[in-house]
Amino acid sequence: MKKTTLSVLAITAAFATHGAQADELSVVCGAEQDWCDLMANAFEAETGIDVALVRKSSGEILAQVRAEAGNPKIDVWWGGTGDPHLIAASEGLTEPSGVETGDLLGWAKNMADISKGKSVGIYAGALGIAYNADILADKGIEPPACWRDLTNPAYAGEIQVANPNSSGTAYTELATFVQLFGEDEAFRLLAEIGENVNSYTKSGSAPSKAAARGETGISIGFMHDMVKQASAGFPLKVVAPCEGTGYEVGGVSVIKGAKNPEAAKKWVEFALRADIQSRAPEVGSFQVPSNANASVAPESPKLESIKLIDYDFATYGAPETRERLLTRWDAEVKPKGN
Repeated sequence: MKKTTLSVLAITAAFATHGAQADELSVVCGAEQDWCDLMANAFEAETGIDVALVRKSSGEILAQVRAEAGNPKIDVWWGGTGDPHLIAASEGLTEPSGVETGDLLGWAKNMADISKGKSVGIYAGALGIAYNADILADKGIEPPACWRDLTNPAYAGEIQVANPNSSGTAYTELATFVQLFGEDEAFRLLAEIGENVNSYTKSGSAPSKAAARGETGISIGFMHDMVKQASAGFPLKVVAPCEGTGYEVGGVSVIKGAKNPEAAKKWVEFALRADIQSRAPEVGSFQVPSNANASVAPESPKLESIKLIDYDFATYGAPETRERLLTRWDAEVKPKGN
């Protein structure tokens, strides 16, 4: 009789645990906090699934996913640059979500193809330069128009950019320079620009926020983050560099061994819907959405009018490429003592 009772209790506990897992989801978010919150709140309201969400930079997320391999504490990774998503996929840290991609634009499907379905594109954004028009005018400094302009000694102490070890934005910049100028010339330019850099931040959007507030004259980052600040009334001007520029494809990935796989798949399906992607401008997120049926905010940078490079996501989303470039950046660009 005791055995029967214990067996029934064990089965009941198992069902209770499964039910609890079905009603919760752990998300790590690589986008801006207000967009992360909008997504979590909208998903909870629609599905009744409780979302535990934390916001981190893409490099930090990749480090966490690697550290937790085999026993993940998160279920789904939403947002942030695509290169770390592709690295996680190649290392077997994520798994196919099995969602339909028929309504997605070509660059979003390309990410799914490269990752063998382990990551799907959710938005795109071009890399650029921003400057605080008031600061440069007060100092009588000509604004930059090209990447090479940033080596101008007149910009000493005026430039802020993120650290590519923690920031997906800054890694995109590093990979863009290598593809634009060739590796040796890219590192020479980055080191020369570094002479004018006042701070390497952890977050990719932080430099443009600082430029908007007048804490630095010039920033490097994604144009949609710059547009967000300009649309809020700050004197920030956005520049598409004359040589051409790279771009990101933000990704969404389900973590391998996720404890709530069904809820994770629901999140991916939710994130790829046109109506959900169309809500991003509500919180000032002006990336170009991946769903062909989503509405694009008039403030969003027009990718078709920007000189974009043919960014090689397969190569620069490979672990060995990333590690080699970051090692070289640490040796040749990173300020000594940091």
